[in-house]
Amino acid sequence: MADKHPNNNLKRSIGFGSAISIVIGTIIGSGIFFKQVSVLDSAGSSTMAIIAWIFGGLITLTGGLTIAEIGAQMPYTGGLYVYIENLYGRICGFMAGWMQIIVYGPAIIASVAGFMSILMANFFGLGRNWSIPLAIVTVIAIGLLNFLENKVGAVFSVITTIVKMIPIAAIVICGIFWGHQDALGQTISQVNQSTGGFGVAVLATLFAYDGWILIANLGGEIKNPQKLLPKAIILGISSVLVIYTLVTIGIFRFLPVGLIHRLGENTTAYLATKVFGTIGGKLLSAGIIISMMGTLNGKMLTFPRIVYAMARRGDLPFSKYLSYVTPKGKSPVVATLFIIVLAAIMMMFFKPDHLSDLCVFTVYCFYLLAFFGIFILRKKNKTRPFSTPLYPLVLIVAILGGLFVLISELINDPAGVLLFIGIVIVGLPIFYVVKRMDRKRLK
Repeated sequence: MADKHPNNNLKRSIGFGSAISIVIGTIIGSGIFFKQVSVLDSAGSSTMAIIAWIFGGLITLTGGLTIAEIGAQMPYTGGLYVYIENLYGRICGFMAGWMQIIVYGPAIIASVAGFMSILMANFFGLGRNWSIPLAIVTVIAIGLLNFLENKVGAVFSVITTIVKMIPIAAIVICGIFWGHQDALGQTISQVNQSTGGFGVAVLATLFAYDGWILIANLGGEIKNPQKLLPKAIILGISSVLVIYTLVTIGIFRFLPVGLIHRLGENTTAYLATKVFGTIGGKLLSAGIIISMMGTLNGKMLTFPRIVYAMARRGDLPFSKYLSYVTPKGKSPVVATLFIIVLAAIMMMFFKPDHLSDLCVFTVYCFYLLAFFGIFILRKKNKTRPFSTPLYPLVLIVAILGGLFVLISELINDPAGVLLFIGIVIVGLPIFYVVKRMDRKRLK
């Protein structure tokens, strides 16, 4: 019989330090460095861009506070997949899991790797045609690291989280104390291109803030998850909100917004060289690349756990193989290979910026379901390990933020939205076919 909560073959070895490092490490990656231009162009001025980063962080924090209440009551491997199933039933749970392993997980890995490969190509003096090969090789290398037991991946997250603070601190300190631009009040009207408006600017920040939910996928491997999971989510998101605001101010203090607009995706590389010279710029770029590797590691550590959780339930084709874990390290290696292959395919067919917007849309469809699930849980459980503060205000803001994301992306990219929704819906007949084959086998 398949496990309802498939935790028993995984080790509970992740403590608070590793958990909060995974939260921060999976959030801070490519977004803060590569989404600055998108946010600025849409917001129209440096002041509104900074406000957009703060607003996006507050939306994310309200979502994190809401999910923390659910996660504390369901500390199982699988995260959102498990939450949705327990709240709304088997089929909705499967769709949430299918969305994460077929669309959201591979798309966000491909997007981060795609952004990172731009910096890597600049770092090594290679042409843009090397970007995709570099991205694929890096994802494979980090995937292989996660073939080892979960403690190895968690330690790597701690190390890369510490390392990524170096370029961030450098940008913040140098920008605030030695920058000569006014961080507030700069406008890009001088280049006559301010597109999208404030709403689209906030939407762009949400990709940079995304990733916090992934710690919930490791609920079955965290020590004392009822207490540590809410703490890691809340402190992690709050820390990132402050960091992102300071980084944005630092960048605007150093570079005029017109130049940021013209540089586009090369802003980070230009800033590093401008501030620290050729050698210092290389070192800073290396720190940012390591930062992105840490983000990729957090995602490669968590998404295969959803595949594993679903395979343990017999929900996927070839579940017997996808649920395999190594005898010693207890790592889901086949599930990891599965995610690597899907991410590599997406890298070859989609641009990272496009993927980043679409993966945020798809995951927020199910975030909203989870947010509404708080009403169900509060009726069932009068006592809880953690309660969302300022209820129902925080919950209402989280729901409104989720609706804003869905409506904005539907207006901005209806074709892409329909494609990704179609891929998610395809999971439904696959689920019924798999279950029908299981019933035939049991006869």
